[in-house]
Amino acid sequence: MPRTHLTSVDDVPDRGGWLCTVEESDGSLREVVLVRLADGIVAWKNFCQHETDQKLYREGVGTVMRDGGIVCPKHGSVFDAATGHCDNGKAAGSTLVEVDVTVELGAVYLTDDDVTFDHAGPADAVDGDDDDDDDDLPDSTSHLSF
Repeated sequence: MPRTHLTSVDDVPDRGGWLCTVEESDGSLREVVLVRLADGIVAWKNFCQHETDQKLYREGVGTVMRDGGIVCPKHGSVFDAATGHCDNGKAAGSTLVEVDVTVELGAVYLTDDDVTFDHAGPADAVDGDDDDDDDDLPDSTSHLSF
């Protein structure tokens, strides 16, 4: 079975998840979040079933987890992190879209035939493509925020 190395198990935090971007068969990019369970790692496409433009993993926050569930930050629906099923809120009766991954010897591999790995991180952040048009200026190293 073809597989692509994504990351190490150690890089998937106990809370928050690990985000990557895959390419769908139609060429579109889709974010996938890896979530650590007590007995392994599971991967879900990064959108709420109630509102597909609502991301479950948000940059700077990660995936909000509560009592073994992934919480939709907009509606509060909670998806079981192990099964993806939701039985409450506006997404009740729906299930997250799983992406097949395999864990072997401390590494996480993408093993889903329907998608291919594109890059680590969010779909809109591709190495070398910062779209800020400030290529002649140095990058900021400030840790100040206003």
